[in-house]
Formats: sequence, C-alpha cells, structure tokens
Amino acid sequence: MTVKTLVTSVTALLALGGFSAVSAADNSATTTAVAASSQPAGINDTYPGLASGGLTFAQLADLPQGTVLKASELTIAEKDIVDQIANAPREVQDQLRKNAFFVLEQIATRALLLKEAKAGTGGAVANADERALIQDYLGKLADKVTVGDEEIAAFYSSNKDAVGGAELDKVKPQIAAYLRQQKQQELVDQRIRTLGQRTTVEVSAAWVKRQAEPARDNPVDKARSSGKPTFANFGAKGCIPCDKMEPIREAIRRKYEGKLNVVFIHVGNEQILASRYGVQAIPLLVFFDAEGKEVFRHMGFFPQEKIEAKLAEMGVK
Repeated sequence: MTVKTLVTSVTALLALGGFSAVSAADNSATTTAVAASSQPAGINDTYPGLASGGLTFAQLADLPQGTVLKASELTIAEKDIVDQIANAPREVQDQLRKNAFFVLEQIATRALLLKEAKAGTGGAVANADERALIQDYLGKLADKVTVGDEEIAAFYSSNKDAVGGAELDKVKPQIAAYLRQQKQQELVDQRIRTLGQRTTVEVSAAWVKRQAEPARDNPVDKARSSGKPTFANFGAKGCIPCDKMEPIREAIRRKYEGKLNVVFIHVGNEQILASRYGVQAIPLLVFFDAEGKEVFRHMGFFPQEKIEAKLAEMGVK
C-alpha cells in the first residue's frame, strides 16, 4: 500500500512527478561533518535532522525582515510560505503550519532543481513546462542506475520468505526492478540533498529558530531526542502488512520497555510527518540510535526475530 494518495498536498507543492524530494534517510551525521569544516552556521549543525531535502546544506544567515531564503537570484519571502499553506487542502493546513520549514524546503527544492534543469538544456527552454523539465532532468540521472547479479542474489538470499520460497530465476526480473527503483530513488535523493553544496543557500536564522520547535512537536522527533533508541513504525489501519505488524510492534514494546521508544505513526493522520520522513510505501520501519541518528529502515512486513536482531546490532538487548 503506497501513501502517495495520502500526501497529495505535498506533491502538489512540488509537482515533481514520481520522484520524492524528501530524503529517505537521515544524513545529519554526514551533514555535520561537512558543516564543521566549511559551513559552521549550517541548518543541520544547529537543528540536526530539521532539513532532509534541498536545504540539508543550507546556511543560517541574517536576512532582511520578511525574507526567509536567498540563493543567487532566488528569493523566497515569508508571505510565499503563508500563501502556499493557504492554497493547500484544508485538512493539512494545520500540519503545514507546524511544518513551515518543510514547506520552505519544498518550494526551494523545486526552484533550485528547475535552475539546474534549465542550465542543462543550454537555455533553450523559454516555453518549456517546468514540471516536465525537472522530471526529465531527474529521469536522466536515474536512467544511469544499474543492478548487478550479485546485488540480486544478495537480496534474494536475505528475503526468501518475502518471495514465498520461489526460485531465484523465477523472481529475478522483479527483484532487479525493485532494486533498480530503490537505487534510482537514492540517487535522486542524494542529488536533492546536495543542492546546497552546488549553490550557496542562505536561510533566515531568526525564522528557522521560530519554526524548529513546532516542527519537532511530533512523536518521532520527541522520541529521537529522548536519549534512548527508537523504533518507529509508519503505517495505517486496514493495510494488511501493517495490521500484521501490530502484534509484533506491541510485543517489542513490552519486551524492551524502558530501553526502547516504540512509536506508531498513522500516515493518514500525519501526512506531512510521513512525507518529511520519506515514507513512500507502508509499513515502513525506521530504527534510530540513542543519539537520534537513523541507522536502518525497512519497507514492508518484518518478522519479530529480524527486528530483535537489528536491535541487538544497535546494542539494545
């Protein structure tokens, strides 16, 4: 079961077609390492994990009142964010107000990608459709992705139960297609995350400070900042594999009480939070260490013994 139908308002903000502008993983550790040497006022230096897409490497700066972002000739005003939220479906407007930084990141990501897409055409795009330009630009990047036989064999070996015990030759094309799609998404995500390394992007320090607290007012971010490891389960009622995860999740909660945060997020009720965390299909299971850094994620049903094995790797026993 995909959540694309549940995040219509977010995809409307970006209109990027089949490519998500939300990172599928938390890269705050990498961000911090780079920021420490070249961008000491980086957003994720001061607010780890707040940016997950095109503003991952943006810098905090003192900007004129009413201006929230500047990047070369691109300027985004606070009014632009307010207008964007006002034009979103009513049922997600409150969520978007709490996540105004996320809205800014989507607007900026689209604008910065469009600039790169136009640059790649040599300027012959006067009347071109902006959405098509971005799709074509990202599509050309994704088309370069290949999947080797060793990757397919390794995936098959680790997921025999998921293919019902079928022989490798019978499921090889499906596995190859799945792995290629995953690698394409990772490549696109990485291209988006590093926009701020290719263009200097400045975001209002005062505005970000006001937005950080409400953005973190959700079960996942609260758990990540608790000092304990976290097991987050994004799903929905009525989704068969999600429902199968429920008794497993509760068993994990009981077994690791006091040692592990166990959080369930209904993506139908938390559409923006799901989009922030790069949820593209459910159930999605995300593991965070005691420092709040993502260490692993799994899409689909995951048996209890495999969850416990992953927790053991993290030192949770």
